[in-house]
Amino acid sequence: MFDTLAAQPADKILSLMAAYRADPREAKVDLGVGVYKDASGKTPVMRAVKAAEQRLVDAQDTKAYTGLAGDPAFSDAMIGLVLGDAVERERIGAVATPGGTGAIRQALELIKLAAPEATVWLSNPTWPNHPSIIKFLGIPSAEYRYFDSATRGVDFAGMMEDLQAIKAGDVVLLHGCCHNPTGANLSGAQWHEVIALLKAKEAIPFIDIAYQGFGDGLEADAAATRLVAAGVDECLIAASCSKNFGIYRERTGILMAVTRNAEAATKAQGTLSFLNRQNYSFPPDHGARVVTTILTDPALRADWEAELEEVRLGMLTLRQSLADELKRLTNDDRFDFLAHHRGMFSRLGTTPELVEKMRADHGIYMVGDSRMNIAGLNEATIPVLARAIVDAGV
Repeated sequence: MFDTLAAQPADKILSLMAAYRADPREAKVDLGVGVYKDASGKTPVMRAVKAAEQRLVDAQDTKAYTGLAGDPAFSDAMIGLVLGDAVERERIGAVATPGGTGAIRQALELIKLAAPEATVWLSNPTWPNHPSIIKFLGIPSAEYRYFDSATRGVDFAGMMEDLQAIKAGDVVLLHGCCHNPTGANLSGAQWHEVIALLKAKEAIPFIDIAYQGFGDGLEADAAATRLVAAGVDECLIAASCSKNFGIYRERTGILMAVTRNAEAATKAQGTLSFLNRQNYSFPPDHGARVVTTILTDPALRADWEAELEEVRLGMLTLRQSLADELKRLTNDDRFDFLAHHRGMFSRLGTTPELVEKMRADHGIYMVGDSRMNIAGLNEATIPVLARAIVDAGV
């Protein structure tokens, strides 16, 4: 049986990580892997997470299964964090998932079950796992323009022109905030236009919100998702706790299905639980219980929000410092877009050849499409990266 398997292509980011580890240069800089790092290069455990875990160790008296949908308290807490009061709770079905990736996978399984003829529309570019999972599941897909490599901003005219081709029942995948891989986000006014188009076309929005709190703040980063959920009859929302709670290895996510009414929500809830059963039965619980503990305890939540804000402001400082250093070196403001982007990532909008030149000449490791993890920088490496960008002629 195994002799018939075809070799699978290597994951580009994992290959990049391996090349970085093998590079003997001390001055090398890792901007590839999409994990938050502090100034020392570590991914810390947040204070509130430590405290919540200790509470669980002291109080938890069983490791028995939860339900197929996970702990209902987790769903309630995450719906509150992401949606606030934008949608009536009775209209929402939700299940815990193994991370945001698990939520994406279950959403696509739901789409395939409920609307097998639907085309899923993706931004160009998008997170590579989106098209990879869609292709694996055999779901029809299409792209809409999103990133303008000249301005390093959103090609909104191109986006809206391409979305004119969507049909009733199609699904449009949108990044709720901190677009991955570009860092370029829609404005509030642009979100209103997108919502109006989706309503007119009778298409279903599918929001991937993996970085809430990393851009403009917890509430501001949720604003677009809340606008969408409140403005349409139906939508899907996949949310991750990996980044804003720093619990990457706990694989904690949630999939929400916003439906027309309570009756439809009951059907959606049953189907989501069924899909969990077919895939992994019961979702992981430890991370979900940590998140629930933090979000439902005022003191822990305040401490978590304060530390998350420190992380967010630190990344904004890194962005501004890099833009300033590039302006100093070039006497040009063409890199100011770096300060305007939000989240962990920015896309330089340059060629794979120049990305390779930066790696060869300066030990700068970023994905070949020029996506770089801003959180991989610190005060010492900003001048190194800026010099590499200038020397490469980006």
